[in-house]
Amino acid sequence: MKYVKGDILTVDGFEKGYLGFNGKTIVESGKCSPPKKPVAEGIIVPSFVNAHTHIGDSFIRNKHLDLPRSVEALVAPPDGLKHHLLQTASHTEIVNGMNESIRMMHECGTSGFWDFRENGIKGIMQLNEAMKNEPISPFIFSRPKTLEYGKEEISQLLKNSEGIGISSISDWDYSELAKIACEIKRKKKLFALHASEAVREDIDTILDLKPDFLVHLVKATESDLICVKEQNIPVVVCPRSNIFFGLKPNLALMKKVEVTLLLGTDNAMLHAPCILDELRFVQTISHEFTIAELLRMITYTPRKALNQDSDILVPNSSSSFVVLDKKSLEIIYRQMEEG
Repeated sequence: MKYVKGDILTVDGFEKGYLGFNGKTIVESGKCSPPKKPVAEGIIVPSFVNAHTHIGDSFIRNKHLDLPRSVEALVAPPDGLKHHLLQTASHTEIVNGMNESIRMMHECGTSGFWDFRENGIKGIMQLNEAMKNEPISPFIFSRPKTLEYGKEEISQLLKNSEGIGISSISDWDYSELAKIACEIKRKKKLFALHASEAVREDIDTILDLKPDFLVHLVKATESDLICVKEQNIPVVVCPRSNIFFGLKPNLALMKKVEVTLLLGTDNAMLHAPCILDELRFVQTISHEFTIAELLRMITYTPRKALNQDSDILVPNSSSSFVVLDKKSLEIIYRQMEEG
């Protein structure tokens, strides 16, 4: 039996205590000192969930290109530079880039990630190949190859993924999006989309699609955020990616409105997909959140958003957790399944 001691993150905040674990299972917990010397002492949190990634473009990061700092020029489909590079890259280059990002996420304590998967069914197959023997779980939000509804393609995508992740309503003919959203709900899958990233988009039009979560909302107004809050829709913010494009999410306003917030690292071509780096970046640009609030954004909140079991860090639960240094938030111990 091994033990860790410190401030244990719960859904309500921190509780001082210890965990005793044996292999893949937490066996005991307590609020006093453990029976023997702990292997680590610090902030004890569940393994992380990165709530928004595009790891298919990981290979671009190693090319050290001078990337345009315009959302439309770099990432908007179908003509953004990213999509051109994805189309001209080899299968092996894309899969190897994914492998690199997957291993980085695991090393920084991540056990799950939500990936917006470009390139249709081919993109799903590439991610599945990259995931072989990797001890981390993807939630795949696939995407049609073109900006239009194709019943057979959507059906195939939904059979092989958790749902659909769309670029934004600005890129699409809305009637095509409505067909996709309807099919997703009929198949009881998940629907997500980027919203109001570089320009404000009509929130009622977005919410009429009944998304399960939204990404960015940088340009959303207070009334927009109130509508999102009233419908209990989580929002994933990706500040490092936004800053690259000269944008900045209004985190203070989001907290004031009490929107449910999650963190994601977004495009892997811009920076390594370490969710702890994203959290620390939020600390540099915003002082509205406590450490407990920030850590919940990458642990309990994303699990709840996907209706996953949040009864963790308790006896008989999985021993997938991380111990962080209280000052630096660097990982000092990592107890996770190994491949």
